[in-house]
Amino acid sequence: MKKTFSYILAGFALVSGLQSCSFFALDNLDGPKETIVGKVIDVETGEPVLTEQNSRGIRVRLTELSYGDNVSHNPDFYAMPDGTYRNTKIFKGHYNVTVDGPFIPIVRTDPDNFIIEDGSVNTDIRNTTTVNFMVQPFLKVEIVGEPVVSGGVVTAQVLVTRATSKEEFKAKVEPMGGWNDNFTNVTDVRLFVGYSSTVDSNNQYSSWSNVIDYGGNQFEKSIGTPITISSRGTLKAGRKLFIRAAARINYSTAGERRYNFSEVREINVPEAE
Repeated sequence: MKKTFSYILAGFALVSGLQSCSFFALDNLDGPKETIVGKVIDVETGEPVLTEQNSRGIRVRLTELSYGDNVSHNPDFYAMPDGTYRNTKIFKGHYNVTVDGPFIPIVRTDPDNFIIEDGSVNTDIRNTTTVNFMVQPFLKVEIVGEPVVSGGVVTAQVLVTRATSKEEFKAKVEPMGGWNDNFTNVTDVRLFVGYSSTVDSNNQYSSWSNVIDYGGNQFEKSIGTPITISSRGTLKAGRKLFIRAAARINYSTAGERRYNFSEVREINVPEAE
């Protein structure tokens, strides 16, 4: 009986000791509350780079440098369709900030991993920190004139021009290795149609969105000349919808072939007569 009682006392003492140590201590660290904001801007025009808010848009990557070089990056997040970004849940610290999108990579290395160009930014993130990036987009996409809605179909004139010349693109990308003359080819032009003003490639399989595909350098003769593209199917009468045009080239950044976008246009589908 005495031996059993001694075991109980010993067990109680062990548990009490563990409870008093940091193993059971509450995590009193403050949560992330610093903010980083910024814009991704066309270096030539000063205009924002229009995109989509998903993995096919502009990716923002933060890597905290406060604890040395051998660290992994924070969870990625994505810019908004207007080329701006914001993250309000960052721990205070010293970071490397970089972006990937439908523009010439701002961090470029050669096949031996020697840095050719590093446009990333090292900065302390405290309170609200602003980091803007000046980049060279692949294409500029515009809807010219007013879209026409008739018979349940919207038709738009889409103008695609090169925001970066083929020569400049090659000069920047070829030293990275694996060069292919097909990289600068425009592969497709799309008209996205949807109910949301953030209409983007998530709508590409909708019954209304449409695409014109181009092989090889077939589109080259249409650079700088408006092309006509119409929606598919029949739009719902009496509805307000949104459209955006987009185009991309045959080149991937961070594993994605990304679209350059036009601004959003609002359309009203008339009631059926």
